[in-house]
Parts: sequence; C-alpha cells; structure tokens
Amino acid sequence: MKKGNWKALLPIGVFLIMYLGLGILFEYGLHITMGFYNIPIVVCFLAALLVACLQNPKLSFDEKLKVMAKGVGDKDIITMILIFMTAGIFVGVVGRSSAESVAYFLLSLIPARYAVIVLFIVSCFVSLAMGTSVGTITLITPIALAVAEGSGFAAPLCIGSVMSGAMFGDNLSFISDTTIAACNGQGCEMKDKFRANFAIALPAALITLFVFFIRTSGHAGSTNFHTDYNLIQVIPYLLVLIGGIIGINVFVVLLIGIAFGSVIMLATGTTKATELLSHMGDGVSSMYETTMVAILVATLCALIHEYGGFTALLGLVKRIFKSRKSGKLGMGLLVGAMDIATANNTVAIVMANPIAREMAEDYQISPQNAASILDTFSCVFQGIIPYGAQMLVAISAAAGLGYEISAFDIMPNLYYPYLLLISSLVFIFLVPERDTNR
Repeated sequence: MKKGNWKALLPIGVFLIMYLGLGILFEYGLHITMGFYNIPIVVCFLAALLVACLQNPKLSFDEKLKVMAKGVGDKDIITMILIFMTAGIFVGVVGRSSAESVAYFLLSLIPARYAVIVLFIVSCFVSLAMGTSVGTITLITPIALAVAEGSGFAAPLCIGSVMSGAMFGDNLSFISDTTIAACNGQGCEMKDKFRANFAIALPAALITLFVFFIRTSGHAGSTNFHTDYNLIQVIPYLLVLIGGIIGINVFVVLLIGIAFGSVIMLATGTTKATELLSHMGDGVSSMYETTMVAILVATLCALIHEYGGFTALLGLVKRIFKSRKSGKLGMGLLVGAMDIATANNTVAIVMANPIAREMAEDYQISPQNAASILDTFSCVFQGIIPYGAQMLVAISAAAGLGYEISAFDIMPNLYYPYLLLISSLVFIFLVPERDTNR
C-alpha cells in the first residue's frame, strides 16, 4: 500500500476550479447561454494533467510517461473506448427517426388526459433505446410542449416528466455512456449491472408514474396527439435492448444493431446509401470528447495513484464510512460530489472509478453493485442540478419555442431522480444483500 499523500489530489482541485468555477461565472455571472458548456472540459483536464506532471520531482518525466501509458493501456479503458466508438456508430446509423417513431406511436394511442404519464413512459423507452438523456430531452421536449399546449397541462410539469423518463433510460441503457463507463471501470458484465440497477430503478419509476397520475387526475384533456411514425425503425433498438438483457457480448449486440439498422434505414429510404458511412463517421465523432476524457482521466488517475493520492482519500473514506453498507453510501456520495463538480455524469463516473474500485475491494462490494451505485447516484445528481446539460437543453428548447421557463420551475416536477435516491438508500440500508462474493 502506498503512503497517503493529499498533495497528489491537487490536479483534481485545479480541474474543479477551472471547469466548475469558470462554468458558474459564464452561466450565472456573465449570463452566457449554455455558458457552463462553453468551457472545454478536455482543456481543463489537460491543465490538470500538466500540474500532475509537474508534481513529484523524484520521478523523471520519462517515468511519469510510463505510469500514464500503463493507465491508458488498462484493458478496461481500451474496452470502454472501443464500446464508446461502436455505440457511436450505432446511434449514427439509426439516427433520431427511430426514437421519434417510438414517441409518436405511443402518444397517438393515448387520450390527452394521460399525456404527462405517457410523456414519462415515452421518454423512458426513448432514452433506453438511444442511451442518452440529453438526446432524449432534445427530441421529446418540443413534443412535450406541444402536448402541454393541446392538453392544458403546465409546461414545467410536462418537461419534468420528460426529464424524469430520460434519466431512467440513461441509468439503464446498454449503450449509455454511464453504463459503459461504470461497467468497464468496475469490471462487470452489463447484464449483471442491469439486473442490480433495475431492481432499484423500477420501484422509483412505478412510484413516479403513480405521482404523475395523482398530479394529473381529474384533468379533462381536450385533444389527442397524432403524427406519422414507422415502427419498423424501432427494430434495431429492440435488438440491442434484448441482446443486452440476455447477456450477448456488447460488441456483438452493437454490431447486430448496426447491421439491422443499416438495412432498415436504407430499405425505408430514411438514409441514402451514399450517406450511410458519413452517418457512421458522425456517430463516432460525437464520442470524441467522451473518449478523450476517458483517456485523460486514465492518465491523470494513474499519476495520482502513483503519488499516493487515492490512498489518502481511501483512508479518509474508511474513517468516515466503516461498514459495508455505509461504504456503499460513501461510494455514491463520492460520484455525486464529482457530478456536482463536473455537471457530467459520465465524467463523474470515469473520475470516481479508480477510487470506487479500491473501495469495492475493501468493503467487499460486488462489481455489479459498485457499477450500479456509481451509475445510479450520478444520474440522481445529474438529473436535478440546475446547471446540468439536461436542464439547460430543456430550458433552451422551451425558450426556442417561446416559453420562459427557469430551472426552478422544472425542479419541483423531477419526481424520478428524487425517488431514485430514496430507492437507492432503501436498497443500501434495508434490503438484504445477496451477492456477497465478488
């Protein structure tokens, strides 16, 4: 065990000051639209990495490069990057039209008085399929505002329903960045993490449905929502979801989804043959920042670990959280703090992974439970912070359609993230643990 060294954590402090500090200044001080996301996170990590390289003069720069190379060359990091890219190709192939088909099909069947409930269900399915909460909110928020106008429900309530459903899918989807990062960081199969996670997420989702039902009961909707859809385009998403649940290798699942998606998009005329490769390239490019962050965090964490920073942090955690159950809570609070600092649940998980893996070893927490905790708590915090991408995208979409809605109008309607936190605490402290062996 390396000797603890708190100074080794300085690079993380540098990153937080640059990213969180400048983000708050841009967003709330200078009132720049989406100001928090005008801060290049890759540049902030590069600055933090430079600070780490300047520390510990006992190691030569060449030796530090070897430490960083070992961190990047880890099997789980390489696997994570390859999955990111393959998932990007899949999303690039199937595009938004498949997700729109799911949304429009369900909304066309349901009376307007149940519109808020259906928006939640639709967002759950779409985010499960797309693997992105931001993409789901971008896609469904305009639909939700149209539904609000036609049915008479308050726009913040409809947006809250969409954001709640989006976080449900983001937490569970097999092609979500958070799932990929958590599973590979903790060394577990996605199907195992899904099962552990689903047991926590389902009760929260069902209670959320009930709350929305109570909130909207007695409201007489005036219209139904109808638009065009093509259910054949939903097939690639279903194949990926089913394949992941039954335990087929994630690369095989994604390749099957890409193959069927390509055939279906070409056959339905949604994509031209000459544009298919271009769409694949766009999908991979969309994963550039996430991939670069994974690489930079791996190098940064390798140096921090070498200098003894994680040993110091783990020692503090052990002094505060002494039991296995409290260790799980500590792990959740760790990733939650990272998410509050970065406003990005994927980055939070990638940053928390190394210390969380050591915590899992010390507290005898199974890999699937550790991955589930990281993903769940990161989604809880990401779903409610007023400066997160999810909230900012929803507000921006509403503003583009003429609605003046603030984050604090929407936050009281975000029932799912709050209930997910309660469900997580119940499972940590009250539900007997079954998987005691790693």
